[in-house]
Amino acid sequence: MTKHGKKYNEAAQMLGGAKMYAPEEAIELAKKAAHVKFDETVELHLRMGVDPRNASQQVRGVVLLPHGLGKGVRVLVFAQGEAVRTAESAGADYVGGDELVKKIEDGWLEFDTAIATPEMMGKVGKLGKILGRKGLMPNPKSGTVVPAEDLPRVIEDSRKGRVEFKLDRTAIMHIPLGKVSFDNEQLMGNLTALIEAVVKAKPSGAKGQYVRTAVLTTTMGPGINLDLKPTLALTSS
Repeated sequence: MTKHGKKYNEAAQMLGGAKMYAPEEAIELAKKAAHVKFDETVELHLRMGVDPRNASQQVRGVVLLPHGLGKGVRVLVFAQGEAVRTAESAGADYVGGDELVKKIEDGWLEFDTAIATPEMMGKVGKLGKILGRKGLMPNPKSGTVVPAEDLPRVIEDSRKGRVEFKLDRTAIMHIPLGKVSFDNEQLMGNLTALIEAVVKAKPSGAKGQYVRTAVLTTTMGPGINLDLKPTLALTSS
């Protein structure tokens, strides 16, 4: 059984165990429960009512958080020819082809998002096991495999707070929302955008209850159970 420190236990006691909270209240509590010196990430954990082994029940999508993630995003682009100059001009941190593939094969992973042009996927495909485990594999469905002319837009979106969400093998999604230092309105705005995107991404093969549980937490803090009814009703309109 995992042992937690005094401050964690005090924060967990403050939350009242299995009690459910409306989104606004949960965000306020998450900020109060943050107990370490660094600026913790606020995260949303969703347990989904779908079968991750069933191809017709996969949940995957992309959302552009209106208030970003509160951190610098290191962007890597797999490209060749004129696309290299396009990516460099758009501000990508790392751009290249074979040399980047080799560097990653050797264990280098000092970047936060990876983008590729279609012609590079034959080479990038061999990195599937490495990048897939880290959620960094370029994929057309997530909008990270794009023609050269779209690179500036995708690179800019990545820096603004572009977040990909994807079902894991246990039917759970772990998604960052921002930082504890954000104000409540910023975190609510990001949460609303994310919930809208997840609801919109409901697969046609999903049966029964789509979202089973929703938990808000911080990097080092305890989980805060969200009341599903007001959470799933969030909308920016």
